[in-house]
Amino acid sequence: MAFDYRVYDHDIKREITFRKVDYEKDLRRIYQWMHEEHVIPFWHLDFPFQRFSRHLEKALADQHQTLYIGEVDGTAMSYWESYWVNGDIVQEYYDAAPYDQGVHLLIGDTAFLGKGYALPLLRSMVDYQFSNADTEKVIAEPDIRNEKMIHVFKKCGFEPVKPIQLPDKTGLLMFCDRTTFEKRWAHANCCQNV
Repeated sequence: MAFDYRVYDHDIKREITFRKVDYEKDLRRIYQWMHEEHVIPFWHLDFPFQRFSRHLEKALADQHQTLYIGEVDGTAMSYWESYWVNGDIVQEYYDAAPYDQGVHLLIGDTAFLGKGYALPLLRSMVDYQFSNADTEKVIAEPDIRNEKMIHVFKKCGFEPVKPIQLPDKTGLLMFCDRTTFEKRWAHANCCQNV
């Protein structure tokens, strides 16, 4: 299995990996996750199977984003969208730099909910996004009602900027600057890509 990012996180004492979504391998898994009770209110992708399969095909063909499966010790348990802000609707809400990236995520496998995995996973993905030397900012726009994820974003180093009205939600625009992130996690011994 080829991983785009692999790290041993000393806080959770687990290996975190990200690999690109494989349509054939991952379609049914992601479809199932989109129908989980904790996912539906924030993602709104609990479509019938054929409609969702077309949605995923289109998302995979979108050149301004990359879709990932996040794994913990080899178990696929989360879905990620890493995207370039330029070319995304969110660029209309602030003065975006050319290499700003954004992130969307969900923990799909319910066995991993409420066990402290969200922060280590997010920290790892943001570390991966900052491996692009030109990226100085990673942004997020979680649903303003999703207090748990907003709390995780803040712990990771994201700062709330302002509420924004997006087509499918009211989001909270949040910024994580490279210097803030690196200062916060410089001595955490969590994010060395292996």
